[in-house]
Amino acid sequence: MKITEDVKYVGVNDHILDLFEGQYIVPNGMAYNSYVILDDKIAVFDSVDAKFQNEWLENISNVLGDRLPDYLIILHMEPDHSANIMNFLVKYPNATLILNAKTLNMLKNFYDFSGNNVKLVNNNETVSLGKHNLTFVFAPMVHWPEVMVAYDSTDKILFSADAFGKFGALDVEEDWDCEARRYYFGIVGKYGMQVQNLLKVAKTLDIKIICPLHGPILTENLEHYFKQYNTWSSYGVETEGVMIAYTSVYGHTKAAAELLAEKLKELGCPKVAISDLAREDMAECVEDAFRYGKIVLATTTYNASIFPFMNEFINHLLERNFQNKKIGIIENGSWAPTAAKIIKEKFATSKNITFTDATVKILSAIKLENEVEIENLADEILK
Repeated sequence: MKITEDVKYVGVNDHILDLFEGQYIVPNGMAYNSYVILDDKIAVFDSVDAKFQNEWLENISNVLGDRLPDYLIILHMEPDHSANIMNFLVKYPNATLILNAKTLNMLKNFYDFSGNNVKLVNNNETVSLGKHNLTFVFAPMVHWPEVMVAYDSTDKILFSADAFGKFGALDVEEDWDCEARRYYFGIVGKYGMQVQNLLKVAKTLDIKIICPLHGPILTENLEHYFKQYNTWSSYGVETEGVMIAYTSVYGHTKAAAELLAEKLKELGCPKVAISDLAREDMAECVEDAFRYGKIVLATTTYNASIFPFMNEFINHLLERNFQNKKIGIIENGSWAPTAAKIIKEKFATSKNITFTDATVKILSAIKLENEVEIENLADEILK
């Protein structure tokens, strides 16, 4: 794939993988992106997953022809991007690795590496390839501590590491926002402040193309992608509406959640997303919780606590710095409902979380008074 006259794509598509990072379903596969800049000096950006050693090296060879690479630039040491570094050095032993000090330490952790063919770069250092000048900007915890991005001032390309990435192979057409959002909140979501820091630097650069390590190369409407990343990393509201997440044992809590959804729609709520936490993809549920400004948690009391899938869901939110939300609660319990109390305790240390005054307390099955409580909850949420 030709990105510019001098920049070529040499990455691979993975349709073998079923779970990315051992937990995220990827029905449309995954892309491991790698790039080559052809100049007086030739630079390759990042490796790919271990399964694709031969395909990646062949892609590089096809682009280089009779020439040899001078540099392998390592922006990120996660194995899906670094697994073939040593194989690259076997084929191109005279190539120099461009990396930072933290990356070098990680390289030695992963591999028995004792080579001297390394060039350590500092934050904001520029390396010239000839016509192309690459400036390296450190981006710690986006989403590993060694991460850096690179800016090519000639073609105005941001090589963004895992930032602006998404799930899905490049040979499948799908909406960017949905799978980029699920990728972001699943993998990068905890590090909003660090992403904000990177965005501040990006605003100072004249960027025409974004080349991430996952997902498509972004060449048009870049303002949209920057806007999405700014909203996500500042924990803002992306879409006006309400997300209802429920767990239900015998269907009564589910019925309450569905009744609330009906009431919200009747009152003109622009969007209601309802999720069964036991059956739906947890990563999809997590992204919806961050997407909307208001959520309702509906769950049964279980072993004097909350139902396991609700507990898991809340833990996912908390470890990703869930904040700036309004939360309503529907609790159910046949003899001693405690879900509302436990949920509020779990969010006690979260920033800018407010709970509705209206709480629905069901004793086994929905009664007339519960229907009134659900109407009151709907009214308060939409005020």
